Amino acid sequence: MKQVLTDSSVRILKAGNCPSLSGKSTLTYHIGCNAESGILLRVVDNTGGGFFSKEWISLNTIFQAFDRKAVDKPIISLLLYPLFQGKSLNTPAFLLAVLRQEGLVIPLEDHPKHYERLPSDAFNSQMQQLIQAKVDLKTDEAKPVVTAKKSASKN
Repeated sequence: MKQVLTDSSVRILKAGNCPSLSGKSTLTYHIGCNAESGILLRVVDNTGGGFFSKEWISLNTIFQAFDRKAVDKPIISLLLYPLFQGKSLNTPAFLLAVLRQEGLVIPLEDHPKHYERLPSDAFNSQMQQLIQAKVDLKTDEAKPVVTAKKSASKN
């Protein structure tokens, strides 16, 4: 059962931009966490004309959807459709673009619309650092978020 989250129950850890899978638009997305430190994702803006849902989706829920596919089958956006029932059909593909941007999936060489899941250790480590640092970005959803380039770690 999907939990409905309000903006006030999610702390935004990171805001970013990425191209859509088609490359025809730029997406703005947020990565957040809830009180249990669960990682959540959502798309908040699209420079193209496509509609989408701004609803938060748990990364664990996304990975569970991937785990339900046959082992020998690739990841495609269709796997994420059940997470957005009654919502725009663009949202699953937009979410897959975010996962690609964050290094959680990579396109297959011989089928660029098919993806494989990558290890999420580095991503999880980065998110845990932001959670422990108590990062809580405040954004104005009416304006696209532009993030600075990554700087070298001070650690």
